[in-house]
Amino acid sequence: MAASRLHNTEEDLNGESGSEASSIYQSGSVISTVPDRHGFLGGSQYSPERKQAIPPEVILRRERKWIRMLNNWNVFMTTNYRKVRERCRKGIPPSVRLRAWLNLCGGELLMKENPNLYEELLMRPGDPKYIEDIKKDLHRQFPHHEMFVENAPGQQELFQVLKAYSILNSKVGYCQAQAPIAAFLLMHMPAIQAFWCLVAVCDKYLVGYYSQEMETLQRDGDILFALLKRVSPVAYKHLKKQKMEPILYMTEWFLCVYTRTLPWESILRVWDMFLCEGVKVIFKVGLVLLKCCLGRTSLTKRCPTMYETLQVLRNPPHQIMEEEALVYQIQRLNLSEEDFEYEHQRQTLRRKAKDQASLPTANGNN
Repeated sequence: MAASRLHNTEEDLNGESGSEASSIYQSGSVISTVPDRHGFLGGSQYSPERKQAIPPEVILRRERKWIRMLNNWNVFMTTNYRKVRERCRKGIPPSVRLRAWLNLCGGELLMKENPNLYEELLMRPGDPKYIEDIKKDLHRQFPHHEMFVENAPGQQELFQVLKAYSILNSKVGYCQAQAPIAAFLLMHMPAIQAFWCLVAVCDKYLVGYYSQEMETLQRDGDILFALLKRVSPVAYKHLKKQKMEPILYMTEWFLCVYTRTLPWESILRVWDMFLCEGVKVIFKVGLVLLKCCLGRTSLTKRCPTMYETLQVLRNPPHQIMEEEALVYQIQRLNLSEEDFEYEHQRQTLRRKAKDQASLPTANGNN
């Protein structure tokens, strides 16, 4: 099972040939049964390969640096975080990504502090409502990946991870957007490690995102929109003119951390940075997508109504989302830590004032 989480060997990719051995019919279209190096069957939105492969000697050099860093993790994180961040931005080598992600998000520490908790959670029955909702969503997660095709073992692991989290954090329980994140993590690591990474992501990085009221997500949508005014006035004016609330286009981006949006190589790079730098990476990716989709008047003219605008934002051109192009645009954004902090405080205060204004007055009148 663990081997399928990493990319396949050349022998796997160049195995049996012929249309009968290499493809099946699904929903009227031919889909290859030979997985790509990430485990996806052909025809998936995630299948396109990177345009420029990194030379093997560069990968080997990066692997050695990462191994040294992981073996001295606490020292690097406390005395040389900039080096860690720089290496995450370049992309973590696949061979060490599991260890790197576990250390970056704090999952490794959580696992050591709670050595038997995951197994104990699996023994508990769980809330019937959450259990039913989880079961309904299992078949929807990456159905073209070899781990999650019908009756594949990955679906049972996914069920267990999501169930365990719903018991551990019963206040949050289960939210549909957690499923693609848990499935994504399971492609890279065993279930117990995927569980603790999911706990870290939900409870540390995306605090409040999965509440029923979605207040945190709405506030972050306002922050995104305010930052867009600085990054791309053209896109900002277009969305404001069409009165499009950010929640309409950024919900899936933020809740699923782009696991349902970007090509696979791009998702991996975004997560390398996200687990290192935090939620601001999600904002930066969103700003790049908005700017590249709507940042010129020639582009906004093609979106005369909200319908066309949503279509473009839900299906950005592939060249915008390609790994190196996306990372390049992220790094070009002229936004400081102070910009993020300022907008966070401003939008938080703005929402508090709005909530207080909507409360009943002292004499009982609204």
